[in-house]
Amino acid sequence: MKDISVIIINYNTATYTLDCVKSVMAHTDEKISYDIIVVDNNSKLDDYKILKQNFPKAENISLHRSVINTGFGGGNMFGAQFSNAKYLLFLNNDAFLQNDCLSILYNYMESHPKVGVSTAQNYDEHGAHVASFDHDKGIRKLIFGRSFLEKNFSNTYPKRKKEYTEPITVNFVNGAFMFFRTDVFARVGGFDTNIFLYFEEMDICHRMRQIGFDSVLVPNAKITHYQGVSTGVSETISKEGLISYFYVIRKNSSHLKYVFIRLYYCLTFLIKPKKWFMLPLVFKGVPISESLKQKQAILFEKD
Repeated sequence: MKDISVIIINYNTATYTLDCVKSVMAHTDEKISYDIIVVDNNSKLDDYKILKQNFPKAENISLHRSVINTGFGGGNMFGAQFSNAKYLLFLNNDAFLQNDCLSILYNYMESHPKVGVSTAQNYDEHGAHVASFDHDKGIRKLIFGRSFLEKNFSNTYPKRKKEYTEPITVNFVNGAFMFFRTDVFARVGGFDTNIFLYFEEMDICHRMRQIGFDSVLVPNAKITHYQGVSTGVSETISKEGLISYFYVIRKNSSHLKYVFIRLYYCLTFLIKPKKWFMLPLVFKGVPISESLKQKQAILFEKD
């Protein structure tokens, strides 16, 4: 059994994936036993060829191609089946290690058995500190906003934009870097593969909290995260985020809470013309049947 399995998803961004793999290899202490599992989530054939032709040749690094794009959670669960390690690091391919994150988090988790998942402190490609965690997106956050909650209830809502020097317990960690205790990850069932993209972190950290395990930012570990490279920004992606959010709310909250949040979004979008494209989705109840997951096709392309 390895100490750590690092699982990385590639989707049409092979050069980032290759650089991500290199960053893990360059910064990880040789005393740590680890492997790197790369999942190509049915990228275009040209991108996959770049990845395969330039893929590092080492016994502890493997490449696996899916015949269908299963999304963030599905792709990571596909990769997890090839793992046999005490810890699982799900690492975005646009996130690069600045230091020996694997050793730092391995040692932290070994001495803190009630932490189910930890993350590193994030910096953007310009070296500026960016948020490494977030607060559950419930009614209070929607109505009052992050700033009000962080100012008036800092124990429950720690400041996201603060650059921390000591570990801090949070609601959920950034999905770009999620370092799980494998047995806890398995105990809660891993990522919910009904979710195609976004809010997987809020969902799984909630489920871990329900069985008594914390989510923690460990700031001594540091990464550079190129913001938005792995997904991009579009109306389609915005809709997908809303679909995932409402799915998680329906799954983990009361029906009354779901109804209130849906009404909130109806009223909010009505006064924001830039959001009108999402109104039909909200009027329909934001069903998961509208997800991009339902639009994926199996492609048996030869490389």
